[in-house]
Amino acid sequence: MKDFNTVWATRGDWFNSDGQEQSIKDYLRLADQLVWKRQLSYCVAAILALFYIDPIVILAFYSAVALIELLDMALARKHLGWDGEDPVVGGKILKRITINTGLSAITISAFIVGTAVQQTSSGHLTPSFLLLCASIFAAMYNSQMIGILLLRLSIYGLAFLFIAFLDVFRYFPPLNSPIWLEFFTIIFVLYFICDISAKFYLSYQERLEQIQLIKQENERAKAALEVKSQFLATVSHELRTPLTSIMGSLDLVNSGVLGEVPEKLKHVIGIAAKNGHRLANLIDDLLDLQKIEAGEIVFHFKPLNANELVDEAVESTTGYAGKLGIQVTTIHCEEDCRFLGDRSRLIQVMNNLLSNALKFSHERGTVRVRVEALGTRIRISVHDEGVGIPKDAKDRVFGKFSQVDSSDVRKVGGTGLGLNISKQIVERHNGTIDYVSELGVGSTFSIEFDRMTD
Repeated sequence: MKDFNTVWATRGDWFNSDGQEQSIKDYLRLADQLVWKRQLSYCVAAILALFYIDPIVILAFYSAVALIELLDMALARKHLGWDGEDPVVGGKILKRITINTGLSAITISAFIVGTAVQQTSSGHLTPSFLLLCASIFAAMYNSQMIGILLLRLSIYGLAFLFIAFLDVFRYFPPLNSPIWLEFFTIIFVLYFICDISAKFYLSYQERLEQIQLIKQENERAKAALEVKSQFLATVSHELRTPLTSIMGSLDLVNSGVLGEVPEKLKHVIGIAAKNGHRLANLIDDLLDLQKIEAGEIVFHFKPLNANELVDEAVESTTGYAGKLGIQVTTIHCEEDCRFLGDRSRLIQVMNNLLSNALKFSHERGTVRVRVEALGTRIRISVHDEGVGIPKDAKDRVFGKFSQVDSSDVRKVGGTGLGLNISKQIVERHNGTIDYVSELGVGSTFSIEFDRMTD
């Protein structure tokens, strides 16, 4: 005969086919959680029996029950971290569960049957009730594995039948005796236990099927996301090369290097160049988004001075601000405002915040950038006096490919990805990004990071 563990190992699909891996994990988790609850029940039963039955016998039985329960707890805690990958380990666990279950059920049944045997009067309400409680407990908490459940209930069933026949063989009563009534009541109780055990088992199987369906849907969603990411990366890379060539050609024409551009063509070529730049920005944002979601971006964290970071970002947007006729002012932090961050990625975040503030500001308006130390945090805020953002729009503000649904905002172009990318970059720095806004008054976007301490 083949070794039990070897037979298990040859059935590598056993876990995946019927969810037995999840069943074993659930069994171990419940065994660990309920051990003291069961111990309390057995302890109360033993204390109650001590006043009416031989205490030495009761203590001997209870000690055996407690020992088996401790073995169950040790088994559960030893294998709670099992990942379900190795079927040989699974075979060993199931073998130990089976042995422990048999020993536990036999010991508990012996405890209860011993109590019944020592009762000299007819009627065994207390042991029958204790056995009923043990059976219901098994139906509720051993329903993960039908074999284990049947093993425990079979032993309890034999104990029930022993108690049922005990007084029948003791007294050989007539059919109209209350002893026969108790006998048929116990038989009915057995049917009741079988019925509720089937209900709990079927309910658990339905839950397992639901879990499997959720896992399958999750795998399909992951596969779809992977295909989407690969598609975006491929299309973006394929578009970037010809677009770079087109943009270079348009810039050459606009610069006059290839000759003077006819007046009628200047406007058309200008529109083409402008939209080419917008398309290039979209491609760059798509590539950044794909890399961030795929975890391919490596962040280089170094000590940064928030004042210097803001100055660099503001300087890079000076030309754009001047073109729009908007003044950008900076308020520096006078304290030590260093924090750990990736300079290039945080410049990207600041450029997004400044670009939005400039785009949504009114002509000849002002954008204020403030750096301040707030205890253990550094806050950088960008305030504009523009159109503002409606209430309850945060999901759209930081969403992908979304802009706030406002006619004023729709006048301004954009990919709808900048703030989403910024949010992900800031969160990779263990920072936060948020805003406060009022329609017609303006908005203030702020980012916060942990402040460096010497």
